[in-house]
Amino acid sequence: MARPVRENGGMTLQIGPHVVDPPVVLAPMAGITNAPFRSLCREFAGGRGLFVSEMITSRALVERNDKTMRLIHFDGSEKPRSIQLYGVDPETVGRAVRMIAEEDLADHVDLNFGCPVPKVTRRGGGSALPYKRPLLRAILRAAVGNAGGLPVTMKMRKGIDDDHLTYLDAGRIAVEEGVTAIALHGRTAAQHYGGTADWSAIARLKEAVPEIPVLGNGDIWSADDAVRMMRETGCDGVVVGRGCLGRPWLFADLVAALASDGADGADGADGAGGAGGAPARPALREVADVMLRHARLLGEWLGDESRGVIDFRKHVAWYTKGFSVGATLRNRLAVTASLAELSDLLGELDLDQPWPAGADGPRGRTSAKNRVALPDGWLADPWDGTTSVDCEAESATSGG
Repeated sequence: MARPVRENGGMTLQIGPHVVDPPVVLAPMAGITNAPFRSLCREFAGGRGLFVSEMITSRALVERNDKTMRLIHFDGSEKPRSIQLYGVDPETVGRAVRMIAEEDLADHVDLNFGCPVPKVTRRGGGSALPYKRPLLRAILRAAVGNAGGLPVTMKMRKGIDDDHLTYLDAGRIAVEEGVTAIALHGRTAAQHYGGTADWSAIARLKEAVPEIPVLGNGDIWSADDAVRMMRETGCDGVVVGRGCLGRPWLFADLVAALASDGADGADGADGAGGAGGAPARPALREVADVMLRHARLLGEWLGDESRGVIDFRKHVAWYTKGFSVGATLRNRLAVTASLAELSDLLGELDLDQPWPAGADGPRGRTSAKNRVALPDGWLADPWDGTTSVDCEAESATSGG
């Protein structure tokens, strides 16, 4: 069973045979945490931490969908190789996990029970699924039973909304079914990515399942936030999602802070770098260099420079947040189609700009939803014995 262990004054996390030092995990994000982005984050982290693939649909994996098979490709330097699976059918999830184990496709499987997207929840998947406790148990049992020794972890939210919280029951079920660790996003599905993450829920889950590590997720925008979360909640590690959008160097700060004495929440953690030193504050010239490298890596991965640059467009606003760019040039950057064009436009910026005030903080989606889309009658009985849902909740392709 995985437990957090202290080494050299810091905290490390053991998941199965894998030691995660420091206990920092890149959250799976659809369309974001592909091999190129993971590569950038790992470089800044010096190869330390755990970097999970974007979400893979279990049905698409079992059917060997071409896009899915590309998404599960790992660079030779990625160790351990971590795949996040999404599924609603215990049999299909079990087959997918068995395929991963038998074909040596990854070293660790994470299960997604946190997606709040309506197209998923309206069919009973993602963050809606743990409400049906028997179904959750059946999926976890199928995954662990077919893992062949690979560690299986899970990521979830607090519940559907404040009136339908599931995380404590889900945590106990996970322990009983042999899950190795749990990550909790301190929001409900109804909150989506709005409001403030409830870190106190992470603390309550840690108290409820002391047998396995609990990792906290939500509103980690700096290394200081990570240190503070661990100090306030007692969690065993952190999962970073939107905080690293356009900020892959955040992992350098996290390693510096959490591999030091500050990892156990020691007083004296100072600034975003915590006890490990000053945080990264790159000037725009350095940011532009990372942007070009990111776009180039995407092109190499996709086998087409133009496709790589087009895929990179969504990252432009995150990388340039807070810098003086101008609406016209920002818009032009967001429609580039070649590395040369991207490089030329970046060259038009005032690249000597220092890191701006206000560049940290929320990025990505921040809206909340008033109502979660659910199947008819979904909330009638959480213990109704349901062990399957509409498998159309799994689209034919992954990453969404």
